[in-house]
Amino acid sequence: MTERERMLSGKLYNPYKVSDNPWAEIRAACKKFNHSDFWNDSSALEELKRHFAKAADDMVLTPPFYCDHGDKIYFGKHFYANTGLTILDENEVVFGNDVFLGPHVSIYTAGHPISAEVRNLELEYARAVKIGNSVWIGGNVVINPGVTIGDDVVIGSGSVVTKDIPSHVIAAGIPCKVIRAITEEDSILWKKQLEDYKNDADVEV
Repeated sequence: MTERERMLSGKLYNPYKVSDNPWAEIRAACKKFNHSDFWNDSSALEELKRHFAKAADDMVLTPPFYCDHGDKIYFGKHFYANTGLTILDENEVVFGNDVFLGPHVSIYTAGHPISAEVRNLELEYARAVKIGNSVWIGGNVVINPGVTIGDDVVIGSGSVVTKDIPSHVIAAGIPCKVIRAITEEDSILWKKQLEDYKNDADVEV
């Protein structure tokens, strides 16, 4: 197997020997975007989006943004990320639709061996991260390699997600754990807030 094939399969690989690495191109695109007047000029974002595996027209990405490759990141529709998103995409990172990220979220696919003897040989592994539809991830959350987050999930700010999170739950903590299910009572409560919003004389919906 090539180093790239080993990387994508979750096996040990040497990151310095991976061929066709878009490292220089994505860093140049990130630098241009991070120093752009992105609210008034979307050209740098459009250029950056061309490096991604998938990116919808309606995505909002607030600089600064950093990733290692770009070509293994799949953004769904109606994606929003506040400032400081970092993605180490040695393996795939897949976002569903309607995903909202707070500031300074970090998503890591790369990991290193526990054995110092092996780790010091500059070998690492990479495992894909998958995030479902309608997910809200609070600020300063860290998502570790190999994690899958289900649909309709809220991850509390400051959490470190080390294991899979099922659908329809609120989860938080270090390590991140399910706190409770998202229920019909939550829906009723927030729909009442929505009605109040719609009925406000100064609001047009």
